[in-house]
Amino acid sequence: MAFDRGIAIVLMGVSGAGKSTIGGLLANAINGCFIDADDYHSQSNKDKMKSGIPLTDEDRIPWLETLREALRVRLVNGETVILGCSALQKHYREILRRADPNYILGSHVSDVKFVLLNVGFEVLVARMEKRIAEGNHFMPPKLLHSQLDSLQIDESEGILQVDASLDPEVTLDKVQSLVIQGLCRKENSHDLQ
Repeated sequence: MAFDRGIAIVLMGVSGAGKSTIGGLLANAINGCFIDADDYHSQSNKDKMKSGIPLTDEDRIPWLETLREALRVRLVNGETVILGCSALQKHYREILRRADPNYILGSHVSDVKFVLLNVGFEVLVARMEKRIAEGNHFMPPKLLHSQLDSLQIDESEGILQVDASLDPEVTLDKVQSLVIQGLCRKENSHDLQ
C-alpha cells in the first residue's frame, strides 16, 4: 500500500495490548517503518516504571515531544510510519498530532491517525507476566490499573478501535482494514471540497 503523502498511524493502548507486535506486522504489511515508543523513554522513566511508580506528566511530556519530532521528520519526508505508543490521554494525542505541520490544534484532522488496541484485563496481565518472565519488558502488571484509569477516549477524536485479544494476524487484518477505510474516507471528503 502506498500513500500520496506522509502518514503516521499510532497504535495506542495500555501495556500488553500488542502495540509492538501489531506495529511491526503493520509496518511490514504496508511498507512503512515502525517506532516503538518504549525505546524513547529516558532511563529514569524506565526505572520508575520498573519500581512500580506511575509516570507523571512531567515524565511523559518530554518523551511525547521527542516522539512528535520523530514522527514529524518522517511525515515531512513523505514516509509511512507506525508508532506503538500508549497515548492514553487526549492531551498526549494532541502533542503527537502536532507532528503534522498543518495540524490545527483541537481539530483532530491530522496526518497522524490513532487506533486503540482493546484487550481485556486478564489477557493483558497474562501477556505482561510472560514478557517480564522472558526479560522483554520493564513495567510490572500492577501498573495496569493506573494505565486503564488514565485511558481517555473522546468520540470527537474519531479514534479507530480494534479487539486486539485475538491472534496477531487477525488483529493485523482488522487494523489494516480500518486504517484503509479511514484514509479513503478522508481522501474522499477532500475531493468533495
